[in-house]
Formats: sequence, structure tokens, C-alpha cells
Amino acid sequence: MNYDVIVIGGGHAGIEASLASARMGAKTLLLTILVEQIGASSCNPAIGGLAKGHLVKELDALGGEMGLCTDATGIQFRILNESKGPAVRGSRAQIDMDRYRIYMRDIMLKTPNLDIKQEMVESLIVEDGEAKGVITQLAQEYRASKIIITAGTFLNGVIHIGETQLSAGRQGEFASIELSKSWRELGFDIGRLKTGTCARVDGTTIDFSQMEEQGGDENPIPFSFRTDRKTFNPVQLPCMVAYTNSSTHNVIESNFYRAPLFSGQIDGIGPRYCPSIEDKVNRFRDRDRHQIFIEPQTLEANEFYLNGMSTSLPTDVQLDMIHSMAGMENAKIVRYGYAIEYDFIQPTELRHTLETKKIKNLYCAGQVNGTTGYEEAAAQGFMAGVNAVLNLRGEEPFVLRRDEAYIGVLIDDLVTKGTKEPYRMFTSRAEYRLLLREDNAHIRLSHYGYKFGLLSDEFYTQVANQKEALDEAVEFMKSNSETPTKEFLQILDSLGEVKINDRTFWIDIIGRGEFDRAKLVKLLPEFDKYSDEVIDQILIEAKYSRYIEKQHYQILKMEDMLRIKIPADFVYRTVSGLSNEIVEKLELHTPTTLHGASQISGVTPSALEIIHIYIKMAQKSNKG
Repeated sequence: MNYDVIVIGGGHAGIEASLASARMGAKTLLLTILVEQIGASSCNPAIGGLAKGHLVKELDALGGEMGLCTDATGIQFRILNESKGPAVRGSRAQIDMDRYRIYMRDIMLKTPNLDIKQEMVESLIVEDGEAKGVITQLAQEYRASKIIITAGTFLNGVIHIGETQLSAGRQGEFASIELSKSWRELGFDIGRLKTGTCARVDGTTIDFSQMEEQGGDENPIPFSFRTDRKTFNPVQLPCMVAYTNSSTHNVIESNFYRAPLFSGQIDGIGPRYCPSIEDKVNRFRDRDRHQIFIEPQTLEANEFYLNGMSTSLPTDVQLDMIHSMAGMENAKIVRYGYAIEYDFIQPTELRHTLETKKIKNLYCAGQVNGTTGYEEAAAQGFMAGVNAVLNLRGEEPFVLRRDEAYIGVLIDDLVTKGTKEPYRMFTSRAEYRLLLREDNAHIRLSHYGYKFGLLSDEFYTQVANQKEALDEAVEFMKSNSETPTKEFLQILDSLGEVKINDRTFWIDIIGRGEFDRAKLVKLLPEFDKYSDEVIDQILIEAKYSRYIEKQHYQILKMEDMLRIKIPADFVYRTVSGLSNEIVEKLELHTPTTLHGASQISGVTPSALEIIHIYIKMAQKSNKG
């Protein structure tokens, strides 16, 4: 059977890859081990968070599905870092993990151009250095022009619970052993990573009266820009907060010798920023307690996830440590926590399109690229799906720059720097985070989604109108000023705003104050025509105007470097003045531009200048 695109794996990356491909008109096949587990939340029942929320908003602005699904199945919505600046705020939602999975499966099954089959891929068909298809465990052969691997933690996955080891990609599900072997036989640089999950507890056995309550926002904001904010009124179930104590830590410490993390049983490197509870107790011995979030997994709140208590300790130890916490004395574990080791491809093996360098037409996305998190996976899956179709059409690839999107930062970090531990997105990774805010993702990126046919005319027109209104308002504020007349100073005083001493542009008057719609319209009545969404953008742009100007200037400087391409046949070893270490890194990563080279750890500005000179010399020589 022949297809345009085959996607291997039905997790968050596979969903977005399949939907993007099919919606762009390509005949697409999704192969997954269990159809009912499409969109399953292997770990925490939540979407978004700091920086992760940015990825979901950007994905939504491009035409992805994760934001819409979250709005439809969310059971608590919160803005993290709300008291801080807009650039570092993060949207987060608890989801009903059962309804999320069912929503995604139904969307996939109803999508034109998309076939779904419950089969495990065992090997890739590669001919003359090009991926041509796959063979499944049912001895079925499927051919396609493009193959996308989104196998998550299933490649040679091994679960650890104390001394017990199970071959699995997720608890109760088969590991993909043969596909991992096929990968290695093709000569890819394959590594081993580790991640983990927490125990799930029967909600009827928890005493919530001994815990702190953490509710959702009073006026929740949806994830998707396509969800109507005026009618958005989700159920807001509370999460609860519990704490470990000295007894908990004693239980854990006395069983370190049984912990796979310390016994040498686990070889893979785990996520530094999401350590297991045993790792936290070991590393932070000065702390007398650790915060644990007790999160509902479904609308019925029958089962709760113990966020912050990821573990691979034996089952009896898990029960003892949970019982040691206030409110959890009689808790019954429904599902035990575990660690899982799995194979991943070193992402330096990939191009910015997520196509592998060794094998043409083969793409990788998600945790197989060394990332952790549903959001990072979904963003990569979408980009791989779009690029596979664009390549089919013979069109230019879709690569987001670091100044355009967090998705651009994510992929650029992976393919130029690689990773030795599960990669997680943070706002600190984005140099231009004042520009790359959650609130303006649709204004930044919707033109791409519309171009690919993934957004409706109605939505794109709405966004275009918002952008036009915002540009008009900002231009007015930058071009018009006010003098400190007696009447104007009185108005500022009545609004509780700081007085001005000299002629001042409106962008600075608004930017240095604490304005809302009412105050803004009091000073500038003509702005009353703008929607609340546009007013929000106006206030943010005014507050950060001068900083944003600096970032735009930095981007212009960077663009000079971005325009300089490194020839595909460029030989670094012939360049005098480059250290062996830098040459090895450049040969390994094969950057396509000087900017790409600048992102490789250890490549110095002086090395870039030397390479630049040699490129110019080669160009002159060719002309001569």
C-alpha cells in the first residue's frame, strides 16, 4: 500500500504530524501500537506551563490541534507567573486525560486523507540512502515518499520499579525493539535517556482537609486563539498541595540501595529539571520538605496524580512514603510510579526541517529527538509534518528563526547543539522573549498557518484585522506626544499616574504607567474603538516599547549573519586558525549558515570571522 507520508507513533508528536500532513492534502498513514492510546498522557495530566505554554500557543497559531483539545477537555486553567511580565507568563491547564485521548482519537479518525492502523513498525525500508517505507510485525509492507518517526519512549523502552525491569514503552504496552535495532543498523548516533512518572492514587482514600487548595483562575483564558473567550467557561476543579516531611525522607533514604537510580540499574540520563523524589531527597538534604501537587486526572476526580513525586522505588517503598504525608495516611495506589529508559537519536543527526542527514525522506520528532514534554513533542511533530509535505511539493522548507518563535529556539537548540539529557523548554532559552510572548503568538505566526491551508479565512481575517489595529495604535503613540499642561497633569493625577515634565510621546506615557482599558480610553478616547484583545496588546507594546526596539536592532544585526550561507562542500580542515575541536564540531553539526555555526557550543566569534573570510575568498575565486 502506498502513501505520501507515514507517521510512526500516536503520541502528541504523531498526532500533530499526521494532522498537519493530512490537512495539507497528503495521503497519510498513522501506524500506532494501540489506537485507543492515541493522545495518551503518559505522565502528568496537564498541558502547558512556563515556556511550554508558549509552544502550545504558537502551535495553535500555526493551525495545530493541541490548544483546541486542551480547551475542550481542560478541568482547570491558570496563568503561571501572572504577577510578572507578559514575556515570562505561562498558561497551564489540568486536563481530563481520558477525554483528551478520546477527543484526539476521534479527530484523527474523522480527518480526510488520514488512515490509522494498529500495527507495530519493526523495520524501515531504505534504498539508496532514501527511506521508502516500513514493515510491521504483521509482515505488512507500507510504502511512502516520507517517513516520520514519533515513537516517544517506546524505542527499546525498559520500565524500572525497584529491582523489577519490564520491557515496555509505557506501563502495560509493548516496547518497540525491532525498530530500534533497525535505527542502529542504519548507523545513527543513538543514545539512552531516562524519564519517570508518579504514582496515581484513589481519590476516595485521600483526606483533602489536611491539604492546601489551589484553584484555577477566576477568569480563565483559553489556550486556543480560535476558542471564543467570551463564551469560554470551563469547569475549574481544584488541585491540592501536600508536603513531604522528615518521615517521608527517612523512608526514601533508608531505601536508596533499592533505588534503580542509585544502584546502577539505570544507565540513561534523566531530566535535570524534573528529578525523581529520591533524587531530590538525595541532592537537597538541607530541605525539610518538598511540595507535592495532588492533581485530578479526570472530571470525575476518581484518581489523582502526585506531581513532584516521580519515582522508580519499589512498590512497598512507594506506599510507605506516600502514607507518611499528611492527608495520605490511608491512600491506596492505583498505579505505581516508574522510571523508563529508551533510545533516542542525537538531534545533531537532523536538519532544521527534522529530516535526518543520513537518510533522505526520514524525519524524527518528539522524545526520540531527546526532548521531554508533550508540548515540545507536539511542536516538533507539527514541523516535521509540514516540512514533509512541503518537500513532497518541491517547495521551500519551513524553518522558524529564533527571533520568530519558541519553536524556532527549540529546534535550533536541538539540531545545532544536541543534548545529553532530556531537553526541556524554558523562557531563558529564548534571547528575544520580549517579542515571543504567548499573547502575540497568533499575530506573529498565523500567516504561516494560513499559507499552509491550516487556518480558516475567517480566523485569519480576524487576526489580520487585529494586527492592523495594533500597528495603527502603536504608530499613533510613537508619532504623537503631549505637553505638561495644567489640564493634562490634572488628568494624570486623577488617574493616579506619574506626571510628565517635558513633551512626552504617548508610547512612553502609557508605557511607564499602570494602565487598563478605562484609563487608556480616558486619555485617548479614539482608542475606544479597539477590542479588548487589541487594547491588551497596545498596553504590552507600550510597556516594553524601548526594550522591544533594542531587540529588533539585535535581530537586524543577526540577519546579516543569517544571510551568509556556508557552502555544502565547505571544508573546515582547510581553514587556518580553527582549532581541531571547533573543526570537529562544525563537521559534526554541518551548519548551513554562519548563524547556525554561532549556535554551536565552543564556536567563537573569531572562528566565525575566519570562516566568513574564507567563504568570501572562495566566492571571489569562483567568480574569477
